[in-house]
Amino acid sequence: MATKTMANMLIDDTSSEIFDELFKATKEYARNKKEAHKILKDLIKVAVKVGILYRNNQFSPEELEIVEKFRKKLNQTAMTAVSFYEVEYTFDKNVLSGLLHDCKGLLHELVQRHLTPKSHSRINRVFNHFADVDFLTALYSPDGHCRPHLKRDL
Repeated sequence: MATKTMANMLIDDTSSEIFDELFKATKEYARNKKEAHKILKDLIKVAVKVGILYRNNQFSPEELEIVEKFRKKLNQTAMTAVSFYEVEYTFDKNVLSGLLHDCKGLLHELVQRHLTPKSHSRINRVFNHFADVDFLTALYSPDGHCRPHLKRDL
């Protein structure tokens, strides 16, 4: 289900371009196309599953509160990531990593009763990769080899 064609049917062009850049940065960092493909495939699978659960009203009122916490934390993480890119010398790998780990915890809490242990391991793989301080350093360092993937005008 997480093939590129299926993903393109389910996500908008901007999201698709972001996924492409994440794939390129991951491939560049890991120096392993297969591993990068697996991480992005897991990201898409998790996103699609959570989206389907949400659209089909499968979350309880308590879980919907977690959805809102997750959205706010993810938005904060995105704004922080953009700020770190736009304002030189503000990047703090531990802050961004911590925010991503917070998102991971909220997502696990949200899908606890809905998804299998295999899906939970996918969540871990995705967030552990993107929250890895060495990856973030390669992505944000002015001379980092992955930094060009942040520059893309979307």
